[in-house]
Amino acid sequence: MELLKQIKLNASKLNKRIVLPEGTEPRTLKAASIILKEKIARVILLGNEEEVASKAKELGADVSAAEVINPKTDMRRDKYADMMVEIRKKKGLTKEEALKLLNDPLYFGPMMIKAGDADGELAGAINATGDVLRPAFQFVKTLPGVSVVSGAFLMFVDKKFGHDGVLVFSDCAVMPDPDAQQLAEIAITSAATAKSIVGLEPRVAMLSFSTKGSAKHPLVDKVVEAVRIAKEKAPELMLDGELQLDAAIIKEVGELKAPESPVAGKANVLVFPGLEAGNIGYKLVQRLAGAEAIGPVLQGMAAPINDLSRGCSVEDIVNMVAVTANQAQ
Repeated sequence: MELLKQIKLNASKLNKRIVLPEGTEPRTLKAASIILKEKIARVILLGNEEEVASKAKELGADVSAAEVINPKTDMRRDKYADMMVEIRKKKGLTKEEALKLLNDPLYFGPMMIKAGDADGELAGAINATGDVLRPAFQFVKTLPGVSVVSGAFLMFVDKKFGHDGVLVFSDCAVMPDPDAQQLAEIAITSAATAKSIVGLEPRVAMLSFSTKGSAKHPLVDKVVEAVRIAKEKAPELMLDGELQLDAAIIKEVGELKAPESPVAGKANVLVFPGLEAGNIGYKLVQRLAGAEAIGPVLQGMAAPINDLSRGCSVEDIVNMVAVTANQAQ
């Protein structure tokens, strides 16, 4: 996949610092070894230094070029705790509580990013999504003007679809039932993901079971309203809807069902109306069509913090570090 090679090449040029909180996890250490060898990013491993070194040696993973930090003893703990107290002062967080939280690498990592000591984070090989995202929501927060975090997948499919066989599917990971405002934000951040990581000019299709009024239902109304809001917030975007999937990606169907649309038949970013449809949709394409799925890429955060599946492979971690580095540019 040429695009994946390009993503890795661009990441190596950016030379970003990516923190991996699960510093003694075997797949993470093997991935770190590859990342360092291929110079995809600078790696920061969190954990007890001796345990990290021992586990890496046992696995035959060379992580000697990585920065290894023990969250329980690092000299920046006091500074980070003060920052945490300031951020969460309305919630009554005390310094003692903050220092206790910093013992957890999943809190220490986001604080490194907040303090400018790292550029991005990837975790989730052995931690639940909620545990990875909670510290990010609390301390890194979302981008200005964005209230919702969503998850996109880069889908590598037949070259006749999308951008030379690449489509961005969103949201497939986070928001169960976005309202129109949230759906509009998901569309805008998905376009940004497509541009920053894939390097394409986004053509965003807001999906539904209706195309341009062919069906009437409150679920269709939500998508129509989301299109209106998204166009108002980002008028420069090539975005349209509501569109059925075939009208969005197949030229002949798009010309038949939505002849005036600048997106129909040639969409490369597909925004699903809800998580149920998005999650089922990407897995259908992945399993039945044999598509490669990279993600979820979290969108809307003020800094790139991404979550892994606990069934991830070493290759998945390497790829997602490259994606995270690209997000950090």
